[in-house]
Amino acid sequence: MSTDSVPPPPPTSTSNGITSSLLKRTQRPNYTLKYTLTGHTKAVSSVKFSVDGNWIASSSADKTVKIWSAEDAKIERTITGHKMGISDVAWSHDSKLLVSASDDKTLKIWDFSTGKCLKTLKGHGNYVFCCNFNPQSNLIVSGSFDESVRIWDVRNGKCLKTLPAHSDPVSAVNFNRDGSLIVSSSYDGLCRIWDTASGQCLKTLIDDDNPPVSFVKFSPNGKYILAATLDNTLKLWDYSKGKCLKTYTGHKNSKYCIFANFSVTGGKWIVCGSEDNMVYIWNLQTKEIVQKLEGHTDVVLCTGCHPTKNIIASGSLENDKTIKIWMSDY
Repeated sequence: MSTDSVPPPPPTSTSNGITSSLLKRTQRPNYTLKYTLTGHTKAVSSVKFSVDGNWIASSSADKTVKIWSAEDAKIERTITGHKMGISDVAWSHDSKLLVSASDDKTLKIWDFSTGKCLKTLKGHGNYVFCCNFNPQSNLIVSGSFDESVRIWDVRNGKCLKTLPAHSDPVSAVNFNRDGSLIVSSSYDGLCRIWDTASGQCLKTLIDDDNPPVSFVKFSPNGKYILAATLDNTLKLWDYSKGKCLKTYTGHKNSKYCIFANFSVTGGKWIVCGSEDNMVYIWNLQTKEIVQKLEGHTDVVLCTGCHPTKNIIASGSLENDKTIKIWMSDY
């Protein structure tokens, strides 16, 4: 056979491109347990890394918020003041303030450096379940069992708007990356997109059958919405088209409002706790489960992802009460 019939090798740039995209699709994280944080005396309801990556805030049914070093997992401070359990905690974008949402029907704004309460936000008529700052951190959004979403002025603690958002408890509220939109989810089976400035509902996402929506958040680029439903399913929506793009399954979630996350510091993963006491990690694109983290002894209610490093924090219910810190090379 003559040599001129042998095809030339493909150009290196193409083969590298193919290799790297194949690697992206086949690469798996290797999260391992680094620290276990003990101190909460009841269920851990929320874990959040500060935007600067230095701290972890955790909230609990024990009425406290605890601050831990993200570096060495040492306890920095315990914040007290709520009269009942806390369901959520969130950081301002300059990592100087925290807001907490409590069953005592209030939210509290805290100064991180002193642990002092700066404002108590009163107005909700039932348990406050979820909260977040906008990126400018001059507004807070909250959702409650009173079925409303409220927008608050951080500076004076006043309620600016009350949105008659849902017909059942509100499970999650989240601003998009420029703060112009709010997404809310509810046990009524709906996700709704709101215009922050006007308080108008711009869009309602509804699935064929409408199981309770237990969590929702915008993707980091603001184009998509990740929503959890109590039929053991996570879905990624293109909200402008009102279309479901990806479905993630395999975990257990039929009872609790479990936080889900985009992990984008290494590979692109979806991270979520589960009622089988594990943390599940999916490949965002291929939807396959790439890792399950075992170690908790009760339902993993909350997870948080570090802003710049491959670190996950997870928190668990009553029979466990710990926060676990996991690290990966990818």
